[in-house]
Amino acid sequence: MHVKSKIKNIEDLRLEIVRLNQLKKEQEEYLVDQYQLLKHKVEAPARFISNLTSSIPGVDFVKGIFSAFGSGGGAKSGAANQSDWLARALQLGLPLVLNRTFLKNSGWLKKAIVLLASDSAVAQVTQGKVSSLMSKLAKFVRPKKSKKKHKDVAPLDDLEDNGMVNFGIPPDSETY
Repeated sequence: MHVKSKIKNIEDLRLEIVRLNQLKKEQEEYLVDQYQLLKHKVEAPARFISNLTSSIPGVDFVKGIFSAFGSGGGAKSGAANQSDWLARALQLGLPLVLNRTFLKNSGWLKKAIVLLASDSAVAQVTQGKVSSLMSKLAKFVRPKKSKKKHKDVAPLDDLEDNGMVNFGIPPDSETY
């Protein structure tokens, strides 16, 4: 490293500024290179797992289902990525349920037709539609709030009018 002992005039000052700027640029380039090397080393396990799972069929579909949970509901590109987590879970679970119950003894053609129709039906189901349906159902089932009127007890307004209820200070109390 080159260090000058004294700056005697304006020309020496300008040369020192140029030298320091050059030194700054070299150090920044070195740090960027070191950062890229570190980043490459840290990402190595993720690259290994990605290469390993890319050869297994069906992993991308499962990743797509679970990526909807952590996405926060942002807009995505592609028709498959636009559905919410509920629709994705139904796309995965409905064929399994139908194959185990209704289509147990059916042939492959009938299963394929029903599963294709169920997939298109599930595509219409969204979390918003289900929640609006549930809120309408809850509104219908929930009892309406009404005031219960007791025949034996007079309302508080009637008692105040008759002078029976007084929450003030009694006239014979000591208030001094």
